[in-house]
Amino acid sequence: MAEAGTTHHDELQTKRLEEMCIVVDEQDRVLGCETKKNCHLNENIEKGLRHRSFSVILFNMEDQLLIQQRSDDKYTFPGYFSDSCSGHPLYQPEELEEKDAIGIKRAALRRLQAELGVPQEQISIKDILCMFRRYLKAQSDSVWGEQELCYVLFVRKNLTVNPDPREVKSYRYVSQQELEELLDRAAQGKEKVTPWFIDIADFLFKWWKSLADVSPFVEPDKIYEL
Repeated sequence: MAEAGTTHHDELQTKRLEEMCIVVDEQDRVLGCETKKNCHLNENIEKGLRHRSFSVILFNMEDQLLIQQRSDDKYTFPGYFSDSCSGHPLYQPEELEEKDAIGIKRAALRRLQAELGVPQEQISIKDILCMFRRYLKAQSDSVWGEQELCYVLFVRKNLTVNPDPREVKSYRYVSQQELEELLDRAAQGKEKVTPWFIDIADFLFKWWKSLADVSPFVEPDKIYEL
């Protein structure tokens, strides 16, 4: 697996805790905003605080999936293997726009460029499909956790990837068999994989043979419960 870097930078992760996330109810209706820090504290999650997020599933044209190992400096699930790119739309007009999930897609473009180093000219909103939404609640440790309404986004394109080492510890493209083997090792306690990626993988295995046309699987109005 290619190394994205080894130097620890916690200043960026601390600064990003100040970002304003979009707070929603169980039906994904906007209630307001709260800091990323407050959205990820278990004490607030247990009171019902829920925010929007997204998960980008990126395949290349050889039908291999890009996975990453999260930086050890992440506040939630540090060092875990995960999806290609994940993040949160911010509470600002361009990322709050809901028609065709355009705000979420703008947020995904922002993070693909900032986290994975994808050149701006290589990807646009038209390359991103919103597959479905799903609810997640999970504890990372005694302090930090997740309670999200997550938009699962699909991209199939050859892209230049140059991850920020402050965000990504390592990365690689995997086949379906290699992903299955990783999840098997995680089930045996030999690897750490984020809970949202484990959940999404169930859908990926259904898509894998149809990546050239995933339209039969597109359900943008569907919210799946864990």
